[in-house]
Amino acid sequence: MTANASARAIKPELLRTYTEDFNKDRANLIAADAAVSAGVLKAATDYRGVRALPRDFSIELKQGSITNQERSGRCWMFASLNTLRYELMHRWNLEDFEFSETYLFFWDAMEKSNTYLENVLRTLDEATDSRLFEAINESPADDGGWWQMFAALVNKYGLVPKSAYPESENSRNSDDFKQYLNSKLREFAAELRRRSAAGASEDELRALKDEYMGTVYRICAVALGEPPEKFDFFARPKDDDEDKKGEARKCKAEADADGKAESCKCGESCKCEGKSDAKACKCDKDKSDKPKTGKDERPQIREIGITPLEFYKKYVPVDVNDFATLANAPLKNRPFNRRYRIRFSANVVEAGDMEFVNVPLDVFKKAALDQLTAGHPIWFACDCTQFALRKDGFFDQSVVRVDQLFGTEFTGDKAHGLEYGDSPSNHAMTFTGVNLGEDGKPNRWKVENSWGKDAGKDGYYVMSDAWFDRYVTELIIRKEYLDDATRALLTTEPVEIDPWQPLTRRCR
Repeated sequence: MTANASARAIKPELLRTYTEDFNKDRANLIAADAAVSAGVLKAATDYRGVRALPRDFSIELKQGSITNQERSGRCWMFASLNTLRYELMHRWNLEDFEFSETYLFFWDAMEKSNTYLENVLRTLDEATDSRLFEAINESPADDGGWWQMFAALVNKYGLVPKSAYPESENSRNSDDFKQYLNSKLREFAAELRRRSAAGASEDELRALKDEYMGTVYRICAVALGEPPEKFDFFARPKDDDEDKKGEARKCKAEADADGKAESCKCGESCKCEGKSDAKACKCDKDKSDKPKTGKDERPQIREIGITPLEFYKKYVPVDVNDFATLANAPLKNRPFNRRYRIRFSANVVEAGDMEFVNVPLDVFKKAALDQLTAGHPIWFACDCTQFALRKDGFFDQSVVRVDQLFGTEFTGDKAHGLEYGDSPSNHAMTFTGVNLGEDGKPNRWKVENSWGKDAGKDGYYVMSDAWFDRYVTELIIRKEYLDDATRALLTTEPVEIDPWQPLTRRCR
């Protein structure tokens, strides 16, 4: 071994010092017993941190059943659809509803494949080992994405309910499907580049690309089944009378408890007298004289042969184009209050590349609070792996005390996490609640996830406000809840950034 190599190696005498120091400290031995037996996260869980994050919220939205992306990278799609189904459910008074994620998954695979081949044609002069081509070629049609990819798909293909295009084995577990689709796409890319080098014209190459897309369609249709061009839709709104009866019973119970007659919330004058023999409210007897049958008398929503675009435009009460992407990335090379565009980031080629406005944390958080307070959920992206308990449903550095377990502080800030790739956005979820303290400021957030009801608490997570500040990097905000200065940035000339720079990783 040369002297230079010896200087770079771990020295035996240092190893002896390390082990002596480790064994002298009783805390190290206890920590090792716990971590080896239970794993790092369980050993690092601080019960005091858990108790400091109760699961009640001063602002809370009533959402449908928890969804499950299973073994796929469709979180961005699930989070997007979860924001829209909330609006649809409350517009049409439905107890529950779920869109077909597989429908958009099919078209996303088709569109990403087309865009990949178009990007190959745009970069025929790039060497295959250039940084740009490697970024393009890394994941031709992988599952990940952003809100704007979702919006591009909805604008072009519309939406369908889950009953019209249910999950399949390859949407639930997408690895095999996407592995061979990507392999085929890279074969097509190599042939396009070979034909170009041999002198093929642009028209000849594009005709070949169109032929290749026929193969892509066949792969997608075999894996997922063909998507519907039209479908039938049936739903029943909730029975408002049941809600009124519930309010009446609550009203009577309150009157019985405190001896006071109350005004019934169902809109009828309460007949309770605050006595043990008090009669039920009038609204609780509205239908007492009607014969009872087993027939469901609720009104029906019925559509026969509706198209996905017609369904979206008729039943979804929001426009996916009325949202903006806000980022909070405190990087020196990403000044705040500017609009940015990520090159080569589109899924639908004609829809254009992804964009965001980078804003300070106070602006970022105020937009989230304003939208939740107004009664609308929020799509957001974060690094879901840092200081997180996936099974128990916590995002908080005070809960996951790996600093205590390992005896070392973790001091990296948000800028460090983005610049060094330690905490990029890798997962999208939905905010459905927030708790405000006595000072009116948020101290914890309610998170709807898409990992099924057995993850977290019935599918929901709680996030501390400090974790929000550190690891939440993107929000999708309705433009009406942006301040004037931020809204004005949406029309400024964007600064273009390369597809390998911070904030360019797709959420999975």
